[in-house]
Amino acid sequence: MMNMNYEIKEIFDRVKTEDSLKESTKEFISKKTRGYTKVKTARRKIYICAACCACALLLIIGGSGLYFTPTSEICIDVNPSLVLSINRFDRVISVNGLNGDGMELTRTLDVKFKNYSDAVNLILENEKITSLLSDNEIMTITVAGSDEAQSAKILSHLEECTAEHQNTHCYYSSSDETKAAHNAGLSCGKYKLFLEAHALDPDITSEMIQNMTVKEIRELIDGLLAENPDKAPSDALHGHHGLGGDSHGHR
Repeated sequence: MMNMNYEIKEIFDRVKTEDSLKESTKEFISKKTRGYTKVKTARRKIYICAACCACALLLIIGGSGLYFTPTSEICIDVNPSLVLSINRFDRVISVNGLNGDGMELTRTLDVKFKNYSDAVNLILENEKITSLLSDNEIMTITVAGSDEAQSAKILSHLEECTAEHQNTHCYYSSSDETKAAHNAGLSCGKYKLFLEAHALDPDITSEMIQNMTVKEIRELIDGLLAENPDKAPSDALHGHHGLGGDSHGHR
């Protein structure tokens, strides 16, 4: 009987021990599982944060790409000659001199990242430019670009801005003309005048025109017209108001 009682007690003790082992094991696993979940959650947060940063970086890169992509340009010629590259947001993203005087002038201008209208007004108010125009020099402002709607808007606005400025003429240049002007090493404005002069005298080259002032080129054309009145340029070369060409006339 005593042996049976002992065996029964041993069995119950074993059951208690197993239950205790189960509880401790369960507690151990629970702790480990929660720890794994926390680590997994932390890693997930890191991954999400990294993904957000990557998306933000892509947006910044993409946005800067759009911002620094030129869609129109404004060529300004007196001598100096310079070109303003304009982005889709109507901001000046670069200023380049097209000849020695133009490069010298760009060093004194603070127009980068300004609205093109403010930039052109600052150039018109520049002491050197106002002095040249006061001496009866001629300025041409030519608008060109891949975005024709934007170019038309810019041209229309510049016509209004320059209406009261003496000897200032606004033009539009097509993509083909702009490319040809660049290939000839001329600004868009001087290239239009070169075409006029070359039509009157085929011996005139772009190199001869390059360092002449707009007034000198205009006087050259007028002299050639006086000698060859039958070779008067067509309306396409003289241009019309708006996208067709000259908005103010030459006189």
